[in-house]
Amino acid sequence: MAISMSKKKSKLSKKEERKQFCPCDSIWLKVVSRIPAFTVLFIIIFLWSSSTTIISGNIVHVCISSRKLNDLYCLSAGTQPNFDIPIRSMANSSAISSRNANVQEVEESQNVIVTDANMINKETNKEIENAKKVVEDQMQLHRSWKSNTNPAMCDGRGIYVYDLPSKFNKDLIGQCGDMILWTDFCKHFENEALGKRIEKLGKGWFHTHQYSLELIFHTRILKHPCRVYNENEGKLFYVPYYGGLDILRWHFKNVSIDVKDTLSLDLVKWLESRKSWLRNSGKDHVFVLGKISWDFRRRIGSSWGTRFLELKQMQNPVKLLIERQPWEVNDIGIPHPTYFHPHSDDEIVTWQLKLMRATRKSLVSFAGAARPDQPESIRSILIDQCTSSGEKCRFLDCSSGKCDQPETIIEVFMESEFCLQPPGDSPTRKSVFDSLVSGCIPVLFDPFTAYYQYPWHLPEDHRKYSVFIDQEEVRQMKVKIVEKLVNFSVKEREDMRRYIVYELLPGLVYGDSTSQLEKFQDAFSITVNNLLERLNKFST
Repeated sequence: MAISMSKKKSKLSKKEERKQFCPCDSIWLKVVSRIPAFTVLFIIIFLWSSSTTIISGNIVHVCISSRKLNDLYCLSAGTQPNFDIPIRSMANSSAISSRNANVQEVEESQNVIVTDANMINKETNKEIENAKKVVEDQMQLHRSWKSNTNPAMCDGRGIYVYDLPSKFNKDLIGQCGDMILWTDFCKHFENEALGKRIEKLGKGWFHTHQYSLELIFHTRILKHPCRVYNENEGKLFYVPYYGGLDILRWHFKNVSIDVKDTLSLDLVKWLESRKSWLRNSGKDHVFVLGKISWDFRRRIGSSWGTRFLELKQMQNPVKLLIERQPWEVNDIGIPHPTYFHPHSDDEIVTWQLKLMRATRKSLVSFAGAARPDQPESIRSILIDQCTSSGEKCRFLDCSSGKCDQPETIIEVFMESEFCLQPPGDSPTRKSVFDSLVSGCIPVLFDPFTAYYQYPWHLPEDHRKYSVFIDQEEVRQMKVKIVEKLVNFSVKEREDMRRYIVYELLPGLVYGDSTSQLEKFQDAFSITVNNLLERLNKFST
C-alpha cells in the first residue's frame, strides 16, 4: 500500500510538472496583437473545447494535449540538431491576419471566426501528423540498429564500465531506508535489486520494484562477455549512474532545486575530465535511467525532478529509459522490469507451457484505479463498462492496495484473454509488460504507451500482440470495450497469445545476474546487442 501511495503522489506531481512545459503566454500575446478581441475570444473558446494547443514561434515548442495525442507532449525543437520540426506560427498566418484586418461588423467577425477556427484546426491536425511522423521515423531508425547476432560478437567492440565514485550509485542504495519517508525501500534491493523471492509463482519470480532497472542493468553488464577493463580498449562506455534513485530520494522532501541537481552536475564534471568522454563528446556513452524521461527534464518554474537530460552535455549520449521522450532521438525505451527473472532456458519454457495451458476465465480484466483528478482520463469509463459487464470483465481495484501483491496481479492476468491498459499519469505502464508476461493480450488506447516506445523489444506491427482502441472514441462513448473484444474469434486470440508467449516473452524479461540463457535472448541481451550494432554502424 505504501508503494502505491508513493507512486500516486509521484505521478500527480509529474503531471503538474508537464504542464509547465508549454510557455503559452508569448504566443497568445502575438495572436492578441493581430486579432480583434471579439475574434480572439471565440478562437480561444474553440481551441479550449478542442483540447489542442499548439505553441510555436519560429521553431520553439509544440505542445499537444491529450485529446489529440492522448497525453500532453511538448516537442522542444532545437534539442536535437538534426530533428528540428519547423512549425509555422499561427501569429504569422497571412490568411488569418488579412481576414481579421477586414472585419467591420460583429456578423462578419463571427463568420471569420468559424473560418479561422477551421483553418487553425486543419493546421493543428497537420502539425500533429507531422510530429507523429517524426516519432515513427525515429522508431524506424532505432529498428535499423537491431542485431541478429546471438550471442553478441564483440569483434573489438569492447564495453567499458566506468568505476564511478560511490556517491553516484552505491551510496544511493545505502540511503534506501530514508529514500521514501513512509516505507523502507531497502527490501527492494535484496537479491541484487530483484527483491524478495515469490515462491508461489515458481522459480525465477521476485517482488521487483518498477524503479530497479538501473541496479539490475549494472549488475548484468559487469558480467558481459564484451566487457573490457582498459579504458583505451573501450568502444562503448557504460555510465552506472543511478539517476532514478537520485531523483527518488528528493521527491517528497523540501529541498531546493540546487540540491536536486547537485549530483548530476557533479557527474557531468567528472565525465568531462575523462579523455574517453572528450574523444567523441559522449556519443559512444550510454546511460540507463530507471524512471521516465520527464523526471529528468525539469523546466523553469517547476520543482519536480532534475534537469539532467536538459544539460547540453547530455544530448549526445544514448539514454535507455522505461519511457522515452518521444521526440528525442537518443532516448530509447526498454522494458520495465517485471517480476520474472529466469535463470535458464528451462525456466522460460516451463512458464511458456504454463501460460498456454492456463484457463482464461475472464474475457477482459482491468487492474488499476480511477483518476478523478484527471478529467481527460478514460479510466472511470473503462471501470464502469467493466463492472457492468458481469463475468466477462474482472476489475481489480488498485486504489485498495490489491495490486501491491505480484501474485494477485499475475493471477488476474493469467485468467484473462485481454487486459485493458489505459494511460495513467504518463503514457507507459509497467502493467503492459506484466500482462504480456502473463499471456494476456494488452488493449492499448494511446500509441505512446508502447508503439512509440520500445523499438528493440516490440515489433512494428502491433496487431500481432495487442488491440488498439482510440481513447477518444472511449471518451465520447462511441465504443463498448467488452462488446468489441467479444468479436475476436478464438483463433485470433490464440494466434496473438502464441506470438506473445513464444516470440515476445523471452525478450521482455531480465534474467538474473547468473542467468545462462542459450536458446533465448532476454531484454538485457537484446538491448546490449543492439547498442553494439548501433556503435558498429556509426563507426563504419
